[in-house]
Amino acid sequence: MKQHGIWLNNKDYLQVAMSSRPKHLNLYQIRLPLPGFVSILHRISGFGMFAFAWAILWLLQISLQSPESYEQARTFVHSWIGKLFLIGMSWAFLHHFFAGLRFLLLDTHVGVDLQGARRTSWVVLALSIVGTMMVGTSIW
Repeated sequence: MKQHGIWLNNKDYLQVAMSSRPKHLNLYQIRLPLPGFVSILHRISGFGMFAFAWAILWLLQISLQSPESYEQARTFVHSWIGKLFLIGMSWAFLHHFFAGLRFLLLDTHVGVDLQGARRTSWVVLALSIVGTMMVGTSIW
């Protein structure tokens, strides 16, 4: 390996590589770019949908069992915690959907440049927030 005009063997290269790495990485001081932020939110929204899919299925199941259990599900959905839950799941779905479309476009080499990546990231955030606000107003 050659560094600054000097050929290094593997042992020297390893020492140079290890000495140039940060000793302490403070995650609070790292400024994440917008496409990275959208990517992390995509993972969080996917995990949220996976983690709480059982609750949506449970609500569906009890709403179909009997008229009494339907009233139980209806009572939960009309409570403030149920409304927050449905709005949160709506955001998770909408963000995951629009970010997934963005990643499909990136796979086809659309918006891979810096300006395009930032623009599509803003579009994903805007669509998911506006969509969640629309769903939220109809739920609340």
